[in-house]
Amino acid sequence: MPSSTSHFFAYISRLRWIRRWGLMRNAIEENVATHSWEVATLAHALALITNQHFNGQLNADRIAAAALYHDATEVITGDMPTPVKYHSAVMRQVFADVEHKAEDELLALLPDELRDSFRPYLQEAAWGEEQQAIIKAADRLSAWLKCQAEIQAGNREFEPAAEQILARLQEDPLPAVSYFLDTFAPSYQFPLDHLLK
Repeated sequence: MPSSTSHFFAYISRLRWIRRWGLMRNAIEENVATHSWEVATLAHALALITNQHFNGQLNADRIAAAALYHDATEVITGDMPTPVKYHSAVMRQVFADVEHKAEDELLALLPDELRDSFRPYLQEAAWGEEQQAIIKAADRLSAWLKCQAEIQAGNREFEPAAEQILARLQEDPLPAVSYFLDTFAPSYQFPLDHLLK
């Protein structure tokens, strides 16, 4: 039995109220909870593709679970727009420190007996190099898909971001990213009636 009430999941559930893409005009609102779910599904897919087609030995389920929590610290920090976060090396270092402190604060919300079990999901430093690469690629894919949805909705403000993110995805050394872009990404452009045929 836990010794006291834990606010961890009540806190995490508030990710649904944190808007993403705050510096841009959005035709389609996106929150951190929805984004985290999409990143988890994409990371899971990239891990399975890596295992199936590129001789990987990844634990796809563990990667998907870590991806679900990849932006959990934003319940404390809010969503820091990429242009701000990466404005300079100093800004990136300061924000990384804030993220690490937020990870520690989230872990502290858990009952003592669960902290070690959650640590590998909440602390990015506990992820292996391959796991980090897969989750980062899934995060970029999610961002690019968001840009594509905005452009389809007539919002041209997302065109420069879409081009920059696609260039990074095409440079990604993970072959599973190219596989996803070739095999799955084109379908995102189709209306529902075409997807059902």
